Amino acid sequence: MKYDFTSVIDRTGKDSIAWENIPVPNAEIAEGFDRIPMWVADMNFQTAPSVCEAITKRLEHQVFGYFNPSEEYYNSIINWQKVRNGVEGLTKEAIGYENGVLGGVVAALQAFSAPGEAILVHSPTYTGFTSVLNNNGRRAVHTELKRDAEGIWRMDYADMDKKIKENHIHLAIFCSPHNPSGRVWKREEIEAAMEVYRKNDCIVISDEIWSDLTLGNRQHIPTQTVSEDAKNRTIAMYAPTKTFNLAGLIGSYHIVYNPYLRDRMDKQTSLFHYNNMNIFSMHGLIGAYSKDGQEWADELKAVLTENMEWAYDFITKNWDGVELAKPEGTYMLYLDCHKWCEAHHKTMDELLQAGVKVGVIWQDGRAFFYPDSIRMNLAQPFSRVQEAFHRLDKYVFRAES
Repeated sequence: MKYDFTSVIDRTGKDSIAWENIPVPNAEIAEGFDRIPMWVADMNFQTAPSVCEAITKRLEHQVFGYFNPSEEYYNSIINWQKVRNGVEGLTKEAIGYENGVLGGVVAALQAFSAPGEAILVHSPTYTGFTSVLNNNGRRAVHTELKRDAEGIWRMDYADMDKKIKENHIHLAIFCSPHNPSGRVWKREEIEAAMEVYRKNDCIVISDEIWSDLTLGNRQHIPTQTVSEDAKNRTIAMYAPTKTFNLAGLIGSYHIVYNPYLRDRMDKQTSLFHYNNMNIFSMHGLIGAYSKDGQEWADELKAVLTENMEWAYDFITKNWDGVELAKPEGTYMLYLDCHKWCEAHHKTMDELLQAGVKVGVIWQDGRAFFYPDSIRMNLAQPFSRVQEAFHRLDKYVFRAES
């Protein structure tokens, strides 16, 4: 490979919550084990060189006054969406800056719903959605994803329709690819979901921050491309932050084609004067969405695919009672540990603490509204993925054998 995805990077003291925090209560790393952070969704890879080059070039000017987003910024997004997602006809007018995807979700909540209203989400549900709904006085209504006979997570369209009608819902959050399940929805699945939303006159917030990180040969289908109606009822959220490990820079964007939705969004984000782009965020996106950045992203996807394939095979061959669907996108594993806990007479808290004890900092998956589950981040050098799983195998999941 041209780029480095094998070096082990110590982020201690470098402003990283992944390395500085342990999200499992009463858990400590035992002596003799180093830390392998596998919880919060950022990567233990350096970003693409083209990102740093673009920021460094701008830094050399040493004047950082007021500015407006450049034409190069908008053109970089338009080209990225065309090359990566097959989007045609995207214009500057449809693109709007957001300080973060969740910030954009909040703006949409404020613009198109009232406090106390119900909002439809799929469960397992990303914890960020839960937080912004609770903090803004909205009520999450969960429609469960179900695993079919092959273990693949599926939407229940009848349940979606039922929940929307029962709760008088007119705004829904759709996650594509889905976090934490790792589903990359097929076109016909998105079409079916959008038909439910159309029949019930729901505006859709489509979180597509994971769109660049599909695994293998899978292709992301932008929600807005499945029909003309979907194009006009959807507020789509994107960002380079997940793809290029830039969360600390801040910087996302929405794509909204419908002028009515766009005007309401723009007005809402203007009210608090918080939604201002950082100049290094702008140049970081330009560097990320360059030709070199695209090459880096392709290599990253190959690395993540290898990590995911290896981890899935390891779990299914070695850990009886641990169930999971094979992720199709993202770099997160979502483990169902219910049967293992029952068989070994362990609580989920005990299991989580046992992993941390051997240095594997994983995440309690119950916060995503799915019982007895764990979420794990595989955006690590392959050597660290192997080390983490061998520790879990020896000291946690098969410690009694």
